[in-house]
Amino acid sequence: MKIGMIGLGRMGSNMVRRLARAGHHCVVYDNNAAAGRALAEVGAVAAGSAADVLAKLPAPRILWIMIPAGAVDALLATLQAQLRAGDIVIDGGNSHYVDDIRRAQQLAARGVRYVDVGTSGGLWGLERGYCLMVGGDTAAVTELEPVLAALASDRSASSSARSDGSARGTAPAGTATQGYLHVGPSGAGHFVKMIHNGIEYGLMAAYAEGFNILHRISVAADAPVIDAETAPVQKQTHGFDFKLDQIAELWRHGSVVSSWLLDLLAGQLASNASLEQFAGHVADSGEGRWTVQTAVDAGVPVPVLATALFGRFSSRGEAEFANRMLSAMRLGFGGHEERAVPAAR
Repeated sequence: MKIGMIGLGRMGSNMVRRLARAGHHCVVYDNNAAAGRALAEVGAVAAGSAADVLAKLPAPRILWIMIPAGAVDALLATLQAQLRAGDIVIDGGNSHYVDDIRRAQQLAARGVRYVDVGTSGGLWGLERGYCLMVGGDTAAVTELEPVLAALASDRSASSSARSDGSARGTAPAGTATQGYLHVGPSGAGHFVKMIHNGIEYGLMAAYAEGFNILHRISVAADAPVIDAETAPVQKQTHGFDFKLDQIAELWRHGSVVSSWLLDLLAGQLASNASLEQFAGHVADSGEGRWTVQTAVDAGVPVPVLATALFGRFSSRGEAEFANRMLSAMRLGFGGHEERAVPAAR
């Protein structure tokens, strides 16, 4: 098949390479022209503009967009005059599902099919393949099957039997075992991806908190502070000197907490167990917020996911003024003076 790809960043360029491996032909465009030229080695044709991508594709055109969610509407407005009935536009980024529903309705009025594909796989997708959560018209999704199958992980080993002989999964056979799934109408793909990323926030926070305990208990205990400002706590190390890189590696083998996230963490700890190259200012790209907002609207409790999201806010200093207010109130009612902040360990 011939497909256009707009957005050749960390994921878009690797998706083009994976499609080329499967025999698909890509017309590509990015604001950084060098990114398009670099894909000539896999047979991709670089276009001079987003509209030029459509001009270089046979009708009906298939156009995959891999750009930031905030830029999608502007791009679609630019392409509106060039889109024709029968064309398929795929948003593989991290758009909010409510925007997908609106876009699908607007494009349907012109006979253009809109498909939202929540895409997970990150930098490793080129080799491992991607997990694709697909929303949209059934006929359009069926037409895209060869493209989806080429991009998807197809890691059938993940559904093999466990060492205890029991089945790892009980879902009926289907495309889910191949790494892609049509999960519902327009917006459903990005809704599932939104929840996927909310869960990801919680998993990452759990690993980070657990390893932080191991790290802190391995640090030499401070001399106990005895005064009215400090709670009496026993900061003992028990003589433990945990090697975090070795523990992470251990847990990768046979543990119920093993996962790909742990694999990645183990790799980072093996390179630098102190992780001193990171400042710890953790970004959030929107899906965690939308997950929590959706849960609130539905009246569904998500304390772990919400705490993980708020933890990211705190990591960026968003709690600094609130903490100063706490110190101000303690000083006011009890004359409690702030202590100097100890250096990070």
